[in-house]
Amino acid sequence: MDNIKSWSNKVNDIIWPGSVLNVLVIVSCLSTIRFSHFSLLHPLKLKLQVIERVVLPSNESLAIIAVLASCGIVLFAVNVLVRRLALRILLARRFWMYELPNQKSLATWVWGVIVKSLGGWKLSTYCYQSCLPSLPVPPLGETLNRLIISLQPLYADDPEKLKELEEEAKTFKKTLGTKAQALLTLRSWYKDNYIDDWWEKYIYLMSRSPLANNSNYYIMDHCYWTPTTKACARGASSLYQILCVREMILSGTLEPLTIRQTVPVCMEQYRRIFSTTRIPGEEVDTIQTYPASKSQHIIVSRRGLLYRVEILDKNGNLIGPCGLQKLLEWIVEDADLQCINVSEFERSIPVLTSMDRTQWAKTRQEFFSDGINRESLNCVESAILFLFLDTEAFSDLSSRASHLIHGRAGQFWFDKSLQLIVMADGHMGLNCEHSYADAPVVAHVIEYNFTYEILSELYDSEGNCTDIHKNGTQENLKCSPSLLQWEVNSKLSCVIDSACKLANKNNTDLDLLVCDHEQFGKGAIKKCKMSPDAFIQMAVMTTHRKLTGQAALVYESSMTRLYKKGRTETVRSLTKEANDFIVNFLSPEVSKQEKRRLLSIACDKHSDMYKDAMNGRGIDRHLFALYIACRGLGKNPEFLKKYLSIPWTLSTSQQPQQQISWAPSCTDLKFSHLLCPGGGFGPVVPDGYGISYMVPGDHRIFFHVSSWKSSDGTNSAQFMQALIETMKELKDLFADS
Repeated sequence: MDNIKSWSNKVNDIIWPGSVLNVLVIVSCLSTIRFSHFSLLHPLKLKLQVIERVVLPSNESLAIIAVLASCGIVLFAVNVLVRRLALRILLARRFWMYELPNQKSLATWVWGVIVKSLGGWKLSTYCYQSCLPSLPVPPLGETLNRLIISLQPLYADDPEKLKELEEEAKTFKKTLGTKAQALLTLRSWYKDNYIDDWWEKYIYLMSRSPLANNSNYYIMDHCYWTPTTKACARGASSLYQILCVREMILSGTLEPLTIRQTVPVCMEQYRRIFSTTRIPGEEVDTIQTYPASKSQHIIVSRRGLLYRVEILDKNGNLIGPCGLQKLLEWIVEDADLQCINVSEFERSIPVLTSMDRTQWAKTRQEFFSDGINRESLNCVESAILFLFLDTEAFSDLSSRASHLIHGRAGQFWFDKSLQLIVMADGHMGLNCEHSYADAPVVAHVIEYNFTYEILSELYDSEGNCTDIHKNGTQENLKCSPSLLQWEVNSKLSCVIDSACKLANKNNTDLDLLVCDHEQFGKGAIKKCKMSPDAFIQMAVMTTHRKLTGQAALVYESSMTRLYKKGRTETVRSLTKEANDFIVNFLSPEVSKQEKRRLLSIACDKHSDMYKDAMNGRGIDRHLFALYIACRGLGKNPEFLKKYLSIPWTLSTSQQPQQQISWAPSCTDLKFSHLLCPGGGFGPVVPDGYGISYMVPGDHRIFFHVSSWKSSDGTNSAQFMQALIETMKELKDLFADS
């Protein structure tokens, strides 16, 4: 049945935005014309008769059927192509984004109606992919000018440096830049996205740093509530909900995301959420996604023992939550008994994925290329996901987050695209590899689970899974869970021991804090007539200036999924307007009214830049692509190399708070203890901060701040405290307005 549904959706994607019904309507109209006696339709009827005599003059009945069918199909195909082209042209328009949702102009309203009408009503996961516009290549001069403007606050005290930058930009534009720009323009003509594969390869897959703390990110569950305190029940139910989303993705029935319920975003990244592993290479890694036919199992880890668990029963049905809970309980009991008979090195095999990528690739080649190690490794890498059943629980948000981002040495398999981590008290979270997809995509998947846990009775009064799904049962299993075996010789033991020591050192060095800011949320900020994101960005930059006395380059990620295969773009938050506000805000001589005015100007500028980045008018992906194009031409552009290597001292990201349209509103106070705090990541430079924030409602904000303890210039607790103080000070600017 699932295969039939999958093929049905593939057919629908091919003929979308048309449908089989459209074909029947067109053929019916042609039949009406052919057999009508209305004088107005007579010319069209004659043309059909002429075609009939040409096609099959010897048999009038067959000729009529053949002509009506073929003409109907041709007209249908033309209809589909015209509608797709029209949608592509309309979706490339971005004027609607610069209007407030509650202040839409007549032009925007008409535009939205046309887009909705052309798109049809039966939407599959990937139906819009053929209509999304390609990411444009910005004009070279515009990008270079914006680069110079973005660096002005950094070199405000060094006008000679700015002048030097301007001259270097002019020289680059006249020489190597023109050739590189032409190459990018040519590339954009035959690629769906001129930057996406370069970004994936050079930023992620060629990075040699360990994935733990540096690249992988984490996502938390409900802040203060768990639907059950039984870990196996929580793990089974969450696993089942996630696997249901996987089935929707495979069958194409997952509803595509849209902005303002009209504008579609690219769904390409969803293809690799499951059954995907980042394979280490000595110079560059690769991403391996296994087909569903070869990936019908998960890996469950308990006390360092890894078990293969089939998710389908003998009838091909997904095992229900109750059946999965029994399987997990059996694994817990078995692992707790057997772990004492397995060496510590065998139980620490996953720690190899936290090594330097080159070293892990060499280790993998030497010790995991054949025999039982190869079989077990292949079983892990081809699994749908990795499920970790923890023996520990964590009492506060910060300790839970720290555990989710790195765990204890040897617990997590960081190469896997998706790791579901269930703690002993029923709390859970995710650790995700970053190269294949960005956080909002995975957050959308897990949001289904969080939403169903709130709205549905997934657990009984004792905290066990309810038997609401009758299809797959534990009693009808294909096979029982099987324990993976490893052969660890003395040489591999030494490698594992070294990897554990390095992982423990790196984990201890990470300074991660999560704060539930309950003083106010986006409700109060919007009353100040400002974007909450822009307001928070100003607070973050002001906090850093307070603590260091210096301006810092700020990275804020923005999505470009309005374009085909779009991923992210950088918003350079440190603008001239932001810098002017920060300098004046920290001056006691400037009036409160003037500070308010400057803050409003800075926030408006930031909001426009964020929208520009979403619309393909950012500069950093273009600069990066220019650099790669220059290297492809055999040149080493020192100008780009110099300014692309300026460190992002503050790496920031706002997390989406609600992507499912039918989910309960996060602004409802009765759900305040159920809110998800979002997730976070590690700092991207040794002396910088990684800052993410979730604004889930009108009355609170969750902040995640990370830094390295080994850096003398950073301190997460100090930064967090100063940030909370700054937020209050900014709000107090409007106390009398």
